[in-house]
Amino acid sequence: MSRPLVGILTVLALTAAACGSDADIEVSDVWGRPSPAVATNGAFYMVITNNADTTDHLISVASDACGVAELHESMMSDGVMSMSPVDAAGIEVPGGGRAALEVGGLHVMCVDKQADFVAGETFDLSLEFDNAGTMVVEAEIREG
Repeated sequence: MSRPLVGILTVLALTAAACGSDADIEVSDVWGRPSPAVATNGAFYMVITNNADTTDHLISVASDACGVAELHESMMSDGVMSMSPVDAAGIEVPGGGRAALEVGGLHVMCVDKQADFVAGETFDLSLEFDNAGTMVVEAEIREG
């Protein structure tokens, strides 16, 4: 086989592999609560479904709506609610399973909001996964 043909086939194989990985992860019900500009922080929630056999991890999130977007978890301990960033491994999405980012649990913390979160507005979130790579989803601001 000629070198140019091998190169073309390699590029096509890599492109096909990259396109196929996104289909393994589905993100649904992406939303955030309304909040005025004076509220400097906000949060986003979603359901991540992993159709692959292997575990993946949501490792980071970015959005123009946030100065910084972080993966956080809220938890109740001795009657006190606290919140902290998740560890460096990110949020686990088990193979054949799902991860729910929801009020009072795992969520995307939007620090230093760059806009009002008005009902009906939408913002893009760029989600980065260990295996599936980066995907952009649209979050709707609405009442929970």
